[in-house]
Amino acid sequence: MQSNWIKVAPLESLPSDDVTAAKIGDLELAVCRVGEEVYATHIFCTHGHARLSDGFLEGHEIECPLHQGRFDVRTGRATCEPLTEDVRTYPIKVVDGDVFVEVPEIG
Repeated sequence: MQSNWIKVAPLESLPSDDVTAAKIGDLELAVCRVGEEVYATHIFCTHGHARLSDGFLEGHEIECPLHQGRFDVRTGRATCEPLTEDVRTYPIKVVDGDVFVEVPEIG
Protein backbone atom coordinates (compact mmCIF):
# COMPACT_ATOMS: atom_id res chain seq x y z
CA MET A 1 0.00 0.00 0.00
CA GLN A 2 1.29 3.44 -0.93
CA SER A 3 1.52 6.18 1.65
CA ASN A 4 2.03 9.90 1.72
CA TRP A 5 3.91 12.17 4.10
CA ILE A 6 1.68 15.17 4.80
CA LYS A 7 2.74 18.32 6.66
CA VAL A 8 0.57 18.87 9.72
CA ALA A 9 2.24 21.82 11.47
CA PRO A 10 5.47 23.63 12.18
CA LEU A 11 7.10 22.01 15.24
CA GLU A 12 7.28 25.37 17.03
CA SER A 13 3.46 25.74 16.80
CA LEU A 14 2.86 22.56 18.82
CA PRO A 15 2.82 23.24 22.56
CA SER A 16 5.26 21.08 24.51
CA ASP A 17 3.70 18.34 26.66
CA ASP A 18 0.27 18.88 25.16
CA VAL A 19 -2.03 17.52 22.46
CA THR A 20 -3.39 19.29 19.38
CA ALA A 21 -6.05 18.26 16.86
CA ALA A 22 -5.06 18.02 13.19
CA LYS A 23 -7.10 17.16 10.12
CA ILE A 24 -5.88 15.68 6.83
CA GLY A 25 -8.83 15.33 4.49
CA ASP A 26 -11.35 13.20 6.40
CA LEU A 27 -8.68 11.85 8.78
CA GLU A 28 -8.56 13.50 12.21
CA LEU A 29 -5.52 13.07 14.43
CA ALA A 30 -4.41 13.83 17.95
CA VAL A 31 -0.85 15.16 17.60
CA CYS A 32 1.09 14.94 20.86
CA ARG A 33 4.34 16.70 21.64
CA VAL A 34 6.33 15.22 24.49
CA GLY A 35 9.41 17.39 24.90
CA GLU A 36 10.94 17.45 21.42
CA GLU A 37 9.29 14.17 20.30
CA VAL A 38 6.02 14.19 18.35
CA TYR A 39 3.46 11.39 18.07
CA ALA A 40 0.14 11.04 16.26
CA THR A 41 -2.87 8.85 17.03
CA HIS A 42 -6.35 8.59 15.61
CA ILE A 43 -8.41 11.33 17.23
CA PHE A 44 -11.17 9.16 18.67
CA CYS A 45 -10.92 6.94 21.72
CA THR A 46 -11.63 3.28 20.99
CA HIS A 47 -13.92 2.99 24.02
CA GLY A 48 -16.22 5.95 23.44
CA HIS A 49 -16.57 8.56 20.76
CA ALA A 50 -14.48 11.10 22.68
CA ARG A 51 -11.84 13.25 21.00
CA LEU A 52 -8.41 12.46 22.41
CA SER A 53 -7.32 15.98 21.46
CA ASP A 54 -9.60 17.12 24.31
CA GLY A 55 -7.80 14.77 26.68
CA PHE A 56 -4.92 15.24 29.08
CA LEU A 57 -1.34 14.36 28.15
CA GLU A 58 0.92 13.17 30.95
CA GLY A 59 4.31 11.95 29.82
CA HIS A 60 3.72 9.46 27.01
CA GLU A 61 0.11 8.74 27.99
CA ILE A 62 -2.98 10.50 26.75
CA GLU A 63 -6.09 10.28 28.90
CA CYS A 64 -9.51 10.12 27.28
CA PRO A 65 -11.66 12.99 28.56
CA LEU A 66 -14.77 10.79 28.73
CA HIS A 67 -13.86 7.76 30.86
CA GLN A 68 -10.23 8.47 31.87
CA GLY A 69 -8.79 5.50 29.97
CA ARG A 70 -5.19 6.02 28.84
CA PHE A 71 -3.20 5.22 25.70
CA ASP A 72 0.55 5.20 25.20
CA VAL A 73 1.02 7.71 22.35
CA ARG A 74 4.21 5.95 21.19
CA THR A 75 2.48 2.65 20.46
CA GLY A 76 -1.27 3.27 20.77
CA ARG A 77 -1.47 0.60 23.48
CA ALA A 78 -4.39 0.89 25.88
CA THR A 79 -2.81 1.07 29.34
CA CYS A 80 -5.77 0.88 31.72
CA GLU A 81 -9.47 0.16 32.08
CA PRO A 82 -12.04 0.71 30.73
CA LEU A 83 -10.04 0.49 27.48
CA THR A 84 -9.80 -2.89 25.78
CA GLU A 85 -8.71 -1.84 22.28
CA ASP A 86 -5.56 0.03 21.24
CA VAL A 87 -5.77 3.26 19.24
CA ARG A 88 -4.14 3.55 15.82
CA THR A 89 -0.88 5.48 15.62
CA TYR A 90 0.75 7.14 12.62
CA PRO A 91 4.46 7.60 11.84
CA ILE A 92 5.83 11.11 12.32
CA LYS A 93 8.96 12.82 11.06
CA VAL A 94 10.28 16.34 11.55
CA VAL A 95 12.03 17.90 8.56
CA ASP A 96 13.42 21.44 8.61
CA GLY A 97 11.21 22.35 11.58
CA ASP A 98 7.99 20.99 10.06
CA VAL A 99 6.06 17.98 11.36
CA PHE A 100 4.91 15.41 8.79
CA VAL A 101 2.61 12.43 9.33
CA GLU A 102 2.56 9.31 7.16
CA VAL A 103 -0.97 8.45 6.05
CA PRO A 104 -2.26 5.80 3.65
CA GLU A 105 -2.76 6.97 0.10
CA ILE A 106 -6.40 7.67 -0.62
CA GLY A 107 -7.89 6.49 -3.88
